[in-house]
Amino acid sequence: MSLFPADIEDQARRIIMDFSARGKMVATAESCTGGLIAGALTEISGSSAVVDRGFVTYTNQAKMDMLGVTDATLATHGAVSKETALQMVHGALHRSKAAVAVAVTGIAGPGGGSAEKPVGLVHLAAKSRSGKVQHREMRYGDIGRTEVRLATVRTALEMLAEVAAQA
Repeated sequence: MSLFPADIEDQARRIIMDFSARGKMVATAESCTGGLIAGALTEISGSSAVVDRGFVTYTNQAKMDMLGVTDATLATHGAVSKETALQMVHGALHRSKAAVAVAVTGIAGPGGGSAEKPVGLVHLAAKSRSGKVQHREMRYGDIGRTEVRLATVRTALEMLAEVAAQA
């Protein structure tokens, strides 16, 4: 029995199989998902050959300390922003042996949203060492904390699979 829905487990299994076959590793940098992306990947047997590390950076201080997100970025754009997600993914690559990294930051709810940054807003970034960075802004809506987090995991795994071709 898996901790995750079958579609997420299937996505994670494909990533583990693909990365394992190519000898590539992945790192995750997570805020609103609190480690669920790394958890989905490590749910799969054999993931130790693929998952280098996961950074759970729930606070701004953790984002700065662990991933090198700048105080200026957080002050200017906020934790939930494209700029922060991009710095998070770059930091995860810089501070790991991974060929590919994914980063997520968002507002899962039920509180914490605003008119400018509503509940369900998530910024994701993925990058391989040799490829271009990808960014997605998702607006899942106020669908519930668990559903926002699971939707974010699904999108993050999709992005990992897409950038894997560049790795």
